Amino acid sequence: MAEEKKRVGSGFGVMVLKEGKVLLGKRHEDATKADSELHGEGTWTMPGGKFEWGESFSVGAARELKEETGMILTKSKVLCVNNDKNEHAHFVTVGFFAEEFTGEARVMEPDEITEWKWFSLNELPSKVFPPSTKVIKCYLEKKFTLEE
Repeated sequence: MAEEKKRVGSGFGVMVLKEGKVLLGKRHEDATKADSELHGEGTWTMPGGKFEWGESFSVGAARELKEETGMILTKSKVLCVNNDKNEHAHFVTVGFFAEEFTGEARVMEPDEITEWKWFSLNELPSKVFPPSTKVIKCYLEKKFTLEE
C-alpha cells in the first residue's frame, strides 16, 4: 500500500492584547490532550486552531476565541502569515490581531488548555508555542512574515 502523501495544514492564532499584555493559554502537558499536530504540549499558546471547511478568516478567528475562552471577537484583522513546520507537521499559520472583543478569558476546554493568563510582551513565559512566538514577533517588529 502506498504511503499517504503529507499535506500542509492551515491554522491560525488570535493575538488578544489588553493594556500591553497578551493572552496565552497553557497547553496540557499530555500530548494526547494538548491536541497539537505540531506537538505544543506544555507550551503557552494564543487562542486558535484550524480553519473549518468554507470558513472565512474572521469567522474562524471568532469561533476559536469563543470556543477556547468564552470571549466574543467583534473585529479582527490579519496581522501576519507564517510557515510553521517541524518533524511532525507543517502548517501555514495566519496570525490575527483582535481589534475589538468582549468578555473575560475562561477555561472552556480544560482537557486541552489548563489556564489562561495575561503576559507582558517583554516578559513572556519561557515555553511559548513556536507559531504564537512568530505572531508576537511579527507584531513587535511590524512584519507580515518571518522568512526562514
